[in-house]
Amino acid sequence: MNYAENILETIGNTPLVKLNVLTKDLPCLVLSKYETFNPGNSVKDRMALQMIHDAEADGRLQPGGTIIEGTSGNTGMGLALAAIVKGYKCIFVMADKQSKEKIDILRAVGAEVVVCPTNVEPDDARSYYSVSKRLGEETPNSWYVNQYDNPSNCKAHFLSTGPEIWEQTDGKVTHFVVGVGTGGTISGVGSYLKMKNPNIKIWGIDTYGSVFKKYHETGIFDENEIYPYITEGIGEDILPKNVNFGVIDGFTKVTDKDAAIYTQRLAKEEGMFLGNSAGAALKGLLQLKEHFTKDDVVVVLFHDHGSRYVGKMFNNDWMRDRGFIEEEFKTAADLIKSHDDKPLITAQTEELVSHAIERMKAFKISQIPVKDADGLVGSIDEAVLLHHFIADKNIADRPIKDILGKPYPIVKKTAKLDEISKLITKENQAVLVDLENGNHHIITKYDIISAM
Repeated sequence: MNYAENILETIGNTPLVKLNVLTKDLPCLVLSKYETFNPGNSVKDRMALQMIHDAEADGRLQPGGTIIEGTSGNTGMGLALAAIVKGYKCIFVMADKQSKEKIDILRAVGAEVVVCPTNVEPDDARSYYSVSKRLGEETPNSWYVNQYDNPSNCKAHFLSTGPEIWEQTDGKVTHFVVGVGTGGTISGVGSYLKMKNPNIKIWGIDTYGSVFKKYHETGIFDENEIYPYITEGIGEDILPKNVNFGVIDGFTKVTDKDAAIYTQRLAKEEGMFLGNSAGAALKGLLQLKEHFTKDDVVVVLFHDHGSRYVGKMFNNDWMRDRGFIEEEFKTAADLIKSHDDKPLITAQTEELVSHAIERMKAFKISQIPVKDADGLVGSIDEAVLLHHFIADKNIADRPIKDILGKPYPIVKKTAKLDEISKLITKENQAVLVDLENGNHHIITKYDIISAM
């Protein structure tokens, strides 16, 4: 009989799968190292098990101990599976930008999950780096994994992923392309492949808001490059010790939008239901087209599974809210179609200004058309309110007609985008659309920007 003694024995030996549709314009053979075949559905199973083996061997992890780590989700899953088999507890610290699915999955396998804010400095006490380190210091009989600086991360890929790629391509691999986060995968695989053939090129995929690309090219850690981004699993605002820049030949950056779009395209056009970093890796590979020839064999590693992003990259409402879905906006009707089922919020001339303020707060809007018995006669917006409040602190108790602005221009549903854009000015904050049934809807600056 042929069977594994436990789930951990199924880690590794993942297949290489050829890409056919999305890479058809490339001159080379493109093979994906399909890491979702690991039991935890990600490449991180490899390094999680290696880090635990090494910590057990040197006594850092004791029987019945608690494993503590800051994770974007996948390393946590790998650690959790090993902890179940080996009898450890787990506490994982995650940033709040990670998908709900990742958090739910970790809790489903028995881990305790602590969620921290994303938009704080790495050394801030609230950051997931700081919180995980503190928990490691405060929790009795615990081991803080620190995948970013733990050499066993790199070691796992030098011992398994790299050799697998070499053997599966019969030594013909010419390029290795992968998203870079902790740095373990690119550094471990890159070190092994360059040991076998120094001419193999190692390319890292970075994201905007991360420091890797510029640091690799200039040696400068530029804090001005650090800002929030949506793409999960790659990029950093620190320099992990596991990133061996010496084995990396170059980086290319991919936008959040492109990463999300290509994540969807992989599922719809290649039948590959993968995570966010796979979309980034594929788009980055396409950006490197000029580096490939007809004789090249390019291996791109796909980290994790699409099930962890069902509420995000595979949710068209989520994609649309972020402007990631390519929609053609030509007319006023196109601009309001995402909210034309909602009623137009208005105010009456004789109402108090305080009523308009309450309505703005309740509906989170910045401007309101104003009506009287004869119809639409004016407007009120936040800029006007602020101007009058500076002059008169009691403005809230006065009727709206006392500070009434000009009525918003009215256009037909067929009005073109260019025509509408010209009507929105510093003095005029919105345009109304005539719905031809006695009703109107509003187009704001935000609607115009969303259509860009």
